[in-house]
Amino acid sequence: MTGQKAPSLEGGSMYSIFTDTDTDTTKQIAEHYGYRLISMPYAVDTTEVKPYEDFDEFDSHAFYDMLRSGVMPRTSSISELNYIDYFEPDFKAGRDILYVHFSRNNSSTFQAMDRAVETLKKKYPGREFYEIDARAISVGALAIVCEVGDMYLAGKDIPEILRWAETEVDHFAAYFFVDDLKFLQRSGRVGGVAGFVGNLLGVRPMLYMSAAGNLETVGKEKGRPNAMHRLVSYVEELGQDIEKHRIIIGHADVPELVERLKHMLIGRFGENLRIETVLINPTVGCHSGPDTLGLSFHAIHR
Repeated sequence: MTGQKAPSLEGGSMYSIFTDTDTDTTKQIAEHYGYRLISMPYAVDTTEVKPYEDFDEFDSHAFYDMLRSGVMPRTSSISELNYIDYFEPDFKAGRDILYVHFSRNNSSTFQAMDRAVETLKKKYPGREFYEIDARAISVGALAIVCEVGDMYLAGKDIPEILRWAETEVDHFAAYFFVDDLKFLQRSGRVGGVAGFVGNLLGVRPMLYMSAAGNLETVGKEKGRPNAMHRLVSYVEELGQDIEKHRIIIGHADVPELVERLKHMLIGRFGENLRIETVLINPTVGCHSGPDTLGLSFHAIHR
């Protein structure tokens, strides 16, 4: 689908769509829809890595095995200058920008983005910058990226896409469980994790993306099978028009669990589901750790 002519805004000016790697968008997904892809970096020791700029394919097994061995990468925000480098070519070429991004509440990087946009709009006063905050990360954000991508390829203009986002962003739910609490505890980005008992008891905290865009704990399960059944139960309880929308399964190097979860979903909801799978991107994986499993689906609410 790459190479299609970008749709136009009302008034005839062209626009470009952007997203970032924290939405689990890969280089291939970005190329399919025509997204410009912003790389959210992580660092191992003193070496910074920019996903899909420093590599074309994410070797998830090698990355998550590195984490299993005890390596603890760190993440960081990108700078105002980085954002200018990403956005300026499109403003200079006369294109407005629509950026579908992961939750503002998950990172201070958007403060740098806001400064960059302010600088660029002064330099290019005829250009406009629009954003859709997915209020999610990983597969919860990817579902919205793909929906917007479908509309972009169908020739929808920015006002129509923004009207869709006003109501529909809250209808994409995302639920996860993690296998090792130490990654979440170190990141400090998930409410309630400190109250969980340690890994020796096999407790898996169940997490979800709230309507405010925060990753929160919503329960706990003992063992992977119970945690997987809990994921399916969330789809049962909250799912809305799930056959008309993607169910996206994201995982941190546990392909065998992906197949089991697929089987469970099809057994419960039938063969007509649009199930897609994706690797949890390495920057998010630094916080969730290996063996994380989650899904996103269209829901009555998050």
